Amino acid sequence: MRHRDLGCLLRFAVVLLGWSAAQGLVADELYYPGPGTQWEQRAPDKVDIDADKLAEAVKFAQAHEIGWLRDVRAQIEKDVAGEPFPEVLGEAKERGGPAGLIVRHGYQVMQWGDVERVDMSFSVAKSYLSAIAGIALDRGLIKDVRDPMWKYIHDRGFDSGHNSKITWQMMLNQTSEWEGTLWGKPDTADRRQGYSRKLREPGSFWEYNDVRVNRLALSLMRIWDKPLPQVLKEQLMDPIGASATWVWHGYRNSYINLNGDAVQSVSGGSHWGGGLWANASDLARFGLLFLRKGEWNGRRIISERWVRMATTPTDVAPHYGYLWWLNHGRTIVPSAPASSYFALGSGGNVIWIDPAHDLVVVTRWLDFGALDGFAKRVVEAIKKRE
Repeated sequence: MRHRDLGCLLRFAVVLLGWSAAQGLVADELYYPGPGTQWEQRAPDKVDIDADKLAEAVKFAQAHEIGWLRDVRAQIEKDVAGEPFPEVLGEAKERGGPAGLIVRHGYQVMQWGDVERVDMSFSVAKSYLSAIAGIALDRGLIKDVRDPMWKYIHDRGFDSGHNSKITWQMMLNQTSEWEGTLWGKPDTADRRQGYSRKLREPGSFWEYNDVRVNRLALSLMRIWDKPLPQVLKEQLMDPIGASATWVWHGYRNSYINLNGDAVQSVSGGSHWGGGLWANASDLARFGLLFLRKGEWNGRRIISERWVRMATTPTDVAPHYGYLWWLNHGRTIVPSAPASSYFALGSGGNVIWIDPAHDLVVVTRWLDFGALDGFAKRVVEAIKKRE
């Protein structure tokens, strides 16, 4: 190569690196918070956000609190009263008020309410189950998500002719149509597309069903051969510097014998109580891990391959991935970019991951009917580069 050509190439590389740094694309310069409360805060204007407009978005969230009782157990009992199997099996706790935080480029930009208060997060827990499944795949505990479950699980949950067709992928994207009873709840207890409808062929029909998600949680505990809260702590929460305040509950009757010990299988939500209880800051850390495609400060926690798989639209339900809600076609939150995806839990518990704006947003107790209005105001607060 001639010296003049080499000089041009070097100058181009310098320009490219400068542009990449300005866009936040140089991995070595990405900011990651330290453990616990060691999370740097930056003024909105320092991360190209209009402070006044962002304050309006927060004010909007505070003004649109979910119309739930503070006594969450009473609220759950009220919500499930019309179901065929309404018994509440897990613990519940009184909730706090509206809270949340906004993270851009890894920095905390705005927070409201008590972001350190541990609250129930309902189906946000499902996305944590997805992460545990992803790490299992990365570790080789699951060889292929297209493998049938019966090859791994030997507790008769997948030995019927119908259930033997079910794969890990079907359990993860909620197309399994698993049939059975778990912890006293038959799958018909949560057939939201019709309690008495006929089963479809596994993989052909999407239905949000907590009994089946709980069956997945039990299956993941089987292959890890240890309690899922321990797996989550060791493999994910400790490495990303989460607090020690979160807990993950199951039901009073969801215990199994695991290596001679009575161990509780956790629930993938709080539909009948239990579930993952965490503060908003820890939820935001989890969101930031996925925004950064599974890497945390130079350490690979979850493979980028899994993050991509988990956020790929399901054929029969493009709005859903592997226990993540996808904004494909902007069908979930029209005002958010189509590349956004969400961990959503009843009561307005949300982790919104927005790769287009390098943004993570957590809300607690926001009326779901106001989520799009809130997102619209957040997006409008982001300054457009010239």
